[in-house]
Amino acid sequence: MTAPVSTRPPIILIITSLVFALIGLYFGIGGIWLAALGGSLYYVITGIAILVTAVLVWRCRAAAFWLYAAILIGTLIWAIGEVGFDFWKLAPRGDVIAPLGVWLLLPFVGNKIIGKSGKYALGATVVLAVITLGIAMPQDVQAIHGDVAFDAKQPQGNVAGADWTSYGGTNAGDRFSSLNQITPANVGKLKLAWQFETGDIAGPNDSGQTTYEVTPLKVGDTVYACTPHDLVFAIDAATGKKKWEFDPHVVDNRTFQHLTCRGVGYHETQPGATTLDGKPAPHDCQRRIFLPTATGLMYAINADDGQLCENWGDHGVVDLKYGSPYETAGFYSATSPPAVGSQVLVMGGAVIDNWSKHVPSGAIRAYDVYSGKLVWVFDAGNHDPNEMPSATHQLSAGSPNSWMPGVIDEKLGMVYLPLGSTADDIWGGDRTPDQQRYGASVVALDIKTGKLVWSYQTVHHDLWDMDMPSQFSLADVQTKDGVVPALYAPAKTGNIFVLDRRSGHLIVPAPETPVPQSAAPGDHTSPTQPYSELSFRPRRKLTGADMWGATTFDQLACRIMFHSMNYEGPFTPPSLKGSLIFPGDYGTFEWGGISVDQADQIAIANPQYIPFVSHLIPRGPKNPAAPTASLPAGTETGVQPMFGARFGVNLHPFLSPVGIPCLAPSWGNLAAFDLRTNKVIWEHRVGSIQDETPIPLPFNLGTPMLGGPLATAGGVSFVTSTLDYYIRAFNTKNGDLLWTDRLPAGGQSTPMTYSEKGKQYILTVDGGDTDVNTKLGDYIRAYALPDGS
Repeated sequence: MTAPVSTRPPIILIITSLVFALIGLYFGIGGIWLAALGGSLYYVITGIAILVTAVLVWRCRAAAFWLYAAILIGTLIWAIGEVGFDFWKLAPRGDVIAPLGVWLLLPFVGNKIIGKSGKYALGATVVLAVITLGIAMPQDVQAIHGDVAFDAKQPQGNVAGADWTSYGGTNAGDRFSSLNQITPANVGKLKLAWQFETGDIAGPNDSGQTTYEVTPLKVGDTVYACTPHDLVFAIDAATGKKKWEFDPHVVDNRTFQHLTCRGVGYHETQPGATTLDGKPAPHDCQRRIFLPTATGLMYAINADDGQLCENWGDHGVVDLKYGSPYETAGFYSATSPPAVGSQVLVMGGAVIDNWSKHVPSGAIRAYDVYSGKLVWVFDAGNHDPNEMPSATHQLSAGSPNSWMPGVIDEKLGMVYLPLGSTADDIWGGDRTPDQQRYGASVVALDIKTGKLVWSYQTVHHDLWDMDMPSQFSLADVQTKDGVVPALYAPAKTGNIFVLDRRSGHLIVPAPETPVPQSAAPGDHTSPTQPYSELSFRPRRKLTGADMWGATTFDQLACRIMFHSMNYEGPFTPPSLKGSLIFPGDYGTFEWGGISVDQADQIAIANPQYIPFVSHLIPRGPKNPAAPTASLPAGTETGVQPMFGARFGVNLHPFLSPVGIPCLAPSWGNLAAFDLRTNKVIWEHRVGSIQDETPIPLPFNLGTPMLGGPLATAGGVSFVTSTLDYYIRAFNTKNGDLLWTDRLPAGGQSTPMTYSEKGKQYILTVDGGDTDVNTKLGDYIRAYALPDGS
């Protein structure tokens, strides 16, 4: 005989049914919206089923157990079908559904429902869900496992050893050291040897992007480092004690888009050295530090005492804005160090992004290292890029610039520079052929004359801010045709272009591949783009199944947003509707570059994966064609006016309503690849979210990284640039994590290493980055093994 149904359910069931009803309505309404956009039907079906469950709970029917068991089984089948056994993708698909099932089974809820048979079915499905997650949790289905062979016979080449004399270690930009005192066997014993605090902290009037991204130099017994406000410190390499300080008095100004100093340059006069015109090199200031600043000036400083080199430039200073048609404060910043050759130093700079067409020139400049005389220019927006500025000629406004250091091959007499695009990165409808010619390119120039030797364009008609973001690396690579002098150029697109640095010919093929053609009104797209066969591009086109969230609620919202935008895969053009750009503006590779071990023919890379939204904004009252007031330059995200162009643009990472990435992790990896085969040997996610959440959650999801890797001959690689505050050491052989230490602030920089008095040190600069909201500080920290280790 069927038990009577209560017409007055207990209060706990009333509350439960209301909660189920609200969740069912959210799923149902959101599911209908998603289905109308062409997305998954799961949410609308599940939403209806949860609403029916709410009614059954209200009516105290045992069928609620059976129906909810079916919902759990259906969710499990759907989730595994979409993402397999990837734990971090499975978890948000069930983090609401499964707990609701557990809630129904609790005695003070379930015992109020008439009938028990369905409880066992529901309990079994909950157990099955837990078992599934338990199977998935210890796995990382995205990881690639393998071992470096270390059997290559290529000579090591000119690499950093006891000293670190250039931004990338040497002028080859390889971020690799021959030091081998620290090994996988002893790296766990590393201790803090000294810590230096610069006192340079971001102020209330600083720009929207204030960052400690410096890689210090070490020459002799001294470490040289700069700060966001361009102070330079000379520090005793063994003790961390200050020797001298130089202050160029950079004043806080909200118009500055960047307050960044990634490093300084160094030059030492060698015995018998001559100037460009063949005269003996001068004897004053024989060891010089070159400091570029946010104000667009560059200083030559005596490395021994911190005083200006008075006979260089104008009493130790040159103006990098000379010849530029616009000199608005902060619109041109020298954020990275120069490439310093034996006779010439080559300097680029950062031009404000997406503000206006009326901005300073991005021309590259070369100076005599001894006199500071301007030797040549390369103005990538001018028909004659080598036309010198004069009383009758100004450099071209907003021309493609080079905001990262170049690399130099003195034997070939060439400097290699990474170029960006013309000033309006996201709109190209009215670019001239001259502005297009070298945008997003590798250019090889004669270091003495600045004449073009060769160029290679990595993105045609760039509409995505896909400038060449990092310093290149030079290495001699073993190929089927013998050993070839190569240049490795990591790109935001995830491609790594490998070129013969003598001729610019591709060593690794990069076939032109058709790309989406749906350009905005008045613009166009290139029909093809080069796709290197050595690449960390996303492995496939994104789908709704790749959307993520802290819960199934914001995952549904991310799916709706994903299907509401234009997305046709890589190189989807910006649009009035809003386009998903992946890889996004931060790029798969950013300014940190890669680390190249020429001797073992391997490289270490740290690719990252954060989609962006690019939404073009028509001109109107809220988006005027010209500035109506003195406005701050701001950051590189949010509304960008692009004054003088047909549209403005709103750029931002693709985030859920609660502010976490809509793309499922991993968002940042560390990898090793073989220079001979161009195959990935190993790849693992790096970085936890513990410093990005209100409650510290030490989940190793893999975070974006601003900064590059350091590899050493001891078989250990180091990274500090994750969004959590750690320095990490990895076994270069297989990528296993060997050691960590907690940092006092964000480590958005690239570590370096040196030896002093027989001891190897690992140096990291930890000052945070306002652009990624990491903790700010002013720390320079050196680690070493204890004496006797």
